[in-house]
Amino acid sequence: MKAKIKNDGSVFLMVVFAIALLSALVVGMLQVNTEEIQVMQNQIYAAEALTIAEAGLNDAFAKLREDDEWDEWEDGGWDEGLLEDKSFAGGSYTVEVDDYEGSGSSDLTIVSEGTSSQDFVARIAADITVGTSYPYIIRIDNLRINEE
Repeated sequence: MKAKIKNDGSVFLMVVFAIALLSALVVGMLQVNTEEIQVMQNQIYAAEALTIAEAGLNDAFAKLREDDEWDEWEDGGWDEGLLEDKSFAGGSYTVEVDDYEGSGSSDLTIVSEGTSSQDFVARIAADITVGTSYPYIIRIDNLRINEE
């Protein structure tokens, strides 16, 4: 005679529990991967904004090297809008030039603010000294990145 095995659904409950546990594990791993991808994208956009700000700084350096009346820059001697919201690589940059610490006409602070295509913003400020004869040599005395 065969013995009757009583099956009251415990195996079914174990399988359902195992599937639920594995599903929770997979969902958690997907969440972690999604967050890592978002962090990576934010880092790329921040690097893009920094690169655009550097382009603005280099643009200002090029204009200072060529301009034989560069000291007018500190007094707003640029053409209006020349380096304001200038398009570059899908974003834009704005550059300002000021005296720093009132140290004389050859000592300037150039501040370039770059905005990426995703509206990330980076700021580079350079305290510079400009030579007195053409081509005007520019020495960076202090460089600050993303400082207020």
